[in-house]
Amino acid sequence: MDIQEAVTKAQLSMGLSTQQPELIAESLLGLWQQALADSADRPAFTCLGQTLSYAEIDQLANRVASYFYHQLGLKAGDRIAVQLPNLLQYPIVVVAAWKLGLVIVNTNPMYTHRELVHQFNDSGARAVVVLDQFYDTLQGAVPETAIEHVVVARAIDLLPQPKQTILAGVTKLLGKRPRLPAEGIVRFPEMLTAKVDSSYPLHSPGFDEICALQYTGGTTGVSKGVMLTQGSLISNIAQTMAVVNVGGRSALHYTAISPLPLYHIYAYMLNMGLVPATRGHSVLIPDPRNIPMFVSALKNIKFEIFCGLNSLFVALLQDNKFRKLDFSHLEITLSGGMALMESVAHEWHKLTGCVVSEGYGMTESSPVISMNPSGYQKIGTAGIPVPGTEIKVVDENGVEQQVGGVGELCVRGAQVMKGYWQREEQTAEVIVDGWLHTGDIVIVDEQGYIKIVDRLKDMIIVSGFNVYPNELEQALTQHPDVLECAAIGVADPKAGEVVKMFVVATNPNLTAEQVIVYCKENMAGYKVPKFVEFRDDLPKSNVGKVLRKELKAEEQAKA
Repeated sequence: MDIQEAVTKAQLSMGLSTQQPELIAESLLGLWQQALADSADRPAFTCLGQTLSYAEIDQLANRVASYFYHQLGLKAGDRIAVQLPNLLQYPIVVVAAWKLGLVIVNTNPMYTHRELVHQFNDSGARAVVVLDQFYDTLQGAVPETAIEHVVVARAIDLLPQPKQTILAGVTKLLGKRPRLPAEGIVRFPEMLTAKVDSSYPLHSPGFDEICALQYTGGTTGVSKGVMLTQGSLISNIAQTMAVVNVGGRSALHYTAISPLPLYHIYAYMLNMGLVPATRGHSVLIPDPRNIPMFVSALKNIKFEIFCGLNSLFVALLQDNKFRKLDFSHLEITLSGGMALMESVAHEWHKLTGCVVSEGYGMTESSPVISMNPSGYQKIGTAGIPVPGTEIKVVDENGVEQQVGGVGELCVRGAQVMKGYWQREEQTAEVIVDGWLHTGDIVIVDEQGYIKIVDRLKDMIIVSGFNVYPNELEQALTQHPDVLECAAIGVADPKAGEVVKMFVVATNPNLTAEQVIVYCKENMAGYKVPKFVEFRDDLPKSNVGKVLRKELKAEEQAKA
């Protein structure tokens, strides 16, 4: 059977359209303004026990937009890096950026000096908004970039008094309050209280206009900026909403628990797109690794949607207080970013009464490609393509496969990126004749469900984050005692995969601990290898290419 035929049958049987759903707005700003017009007083975001309505977020965003424009001189098309965890400042800054037509450059707060310098220089970012805890690393990187303005936020900035003063005192006593310079930075509260002209030119975004540069790794080891447009994101929001509302459901005014980092495209689209589209309420979790604080934030909240991934589900299911929460309102559990273990899915269903809906996507597709519609879940698959998404599966010779055939998944739809920022050659390699080549090996069954078999590339997924071996290898080979190295992913029950590094050293006294310390200084924490093995040499092809597949096969044989 033809794959697209199987997909079409599946979509129609579930009451889904095969075509791109009608767009409810032409831009993210337009979507936000619609929510503001009819739901101004409804809760929009909650964090650290504080809730702000759509109107309150918008009023604060107006002040920030005015400051950006009048004091910092930012204008439409300028890139602004947002280096924040899940705090209320995040949606405020993003909405302010939309109002001015700034391009969002989402930046992982945990990035190292090297990673920040590359991303800021490649994007040409003029300004950055950072949490105070991460200022020290940023401070060292800024002189090597074109960053002109640094805005520093504190987690307590928006909390009411006297709570803010009390918490500030406690953090100072505990030595957890970072020291900030007296000059050279803008403190977030200054933007809210500055007496400046409140007017600014409200931007009217074009449908094909770039609104975000979302950085992703690559097989070359160079992190690339994915150009996401107003159209690609708005289209994906409409596609996702159609699946969420399958079976006549209306997800209007739902409360969603949002522990996944907003700088990740999946969480960005859901929170800054799907939430306002459904006039929903998002409960932001700043540090999902702090399980006691996470569970405490949920204690008195009735929620209909929970967004997570395998490693997070594992940690929560092991927590006794989480197991005692009220899940009676939970209707939708979304999982993405990494493979969901079947045992975890079953345990979650048993505890909460809600079947997990696993999905699949990539940064280059804004990001959702397929989902398991609620009520039609098939555990162990990535679901069916969202409406308006064509797929095909091709083998290594480019021959299109039928149902049950194994090959690379290729995607065509309105959600596909415009291309890689300033990288036309690499864009042409992944978008061929309008088809996005995902690099993932899949099988599509007779019911139209996609099952991910393997990755064409050697990408490693650690707790939902993409890790690219070449990038790690290039960083480690800068070590004076490392001749060559190879990174692979090895199975881990909690994170899905962790990094193992094989090292050929020139110094026999080099230790695994020293390698790990060096990696911690040069790459984000989730990229740091958990295991290091020294070798006299590495397996190579006839042309000298390191064969990671052989190393992986050896590890699998051990297991």
